[in-house]
Amino acid sequence: MLKEVIATRYITPLREGGSLPGLVEADDFGTYVMKFTGAGQGRKTLVAEVVCGELARRLGFRTPRLVTMRLDPVLGLGEPEQQVQDLLRGSGGTNLGMDFLSGALGFDPLAFEVSAEEAGRIVWFDALVNNVDRSWRNPNLLMWRGGLWLIDHGATMIWHHNWPGAEASAARPYDASDHALARFAPDVAAAAADLAPRVTEDLLAEVTAAIPDVWLADEAGFDTPDELRRAYARTLLARAAGVHERVTGIATEEGK
Repeated sequence: MLKEVIATRYITPLREGGSLPGLVEADDFGTYVMKFTGAGQGRKTLVAEVVCGELARRLGFRTPRLVTMRLDPVLGLGEPEQQVQDLLRGSGGTNLGMDFLSGALGFDPLAFEVSAEEAGRIVWFDALVNNVDRSWRNPNLLMWRGGLWLIDHGATMIWHHNWPGAEASAARPYDASDHALARFAPDVAAAAADLAPRVTEDLLAEVTAAIPDVWLADEAGFDTPDELRRAYARTLLARAAGVHERVTGIATEEGK
């Protein structure tokens, strides 16, 4: 389970994201980037953030710590912007927070060097979760404290928007030609050899257990939140075994 905190002050919207996340203080005195159930694709975006963020962390990637954030809609009453007021009013209850990495720099593939090994691990992970939002135009990578951090996984696992077609969707190739790290000759095969065996039923059960029940309730075709959790785990487990063979659009280390 994720730690739960209570949002105590809304500081400012972060307009880099299309869903209008906000910078928020909480009762543990932490500062978080908060993503709201009332924004964009709603709770499915938050589910994707939890599954990908928690899986990435367990596989050794740098990614901000996640928490659930209790939001009282009255927090937005004093906000001068109507869009922000509407978002806060529509997001009462359990939302998602991620540690704010103060002072982090946005990753620029022309300004920073990344090894073929690290690039391969990130491309492999993005292929696993079918991340369509890690392009050179919008890397969703940060440089912080000397390391490369993965952020913003709301646009992943597109199959969970249409569960009847999930198996076919998850089996499709991953086109990495537009990936932010494509120019670094990612060693995807080496990454797969290390990471794929670590994506087990037990690991995925642990990861999906972190999704709050309230974000999984009333999903068509599923009777219980745990049944839906197993569907996420089953799809990712099947994809992990051979997704590296279906990554297209990148040069290999040997082909440099």
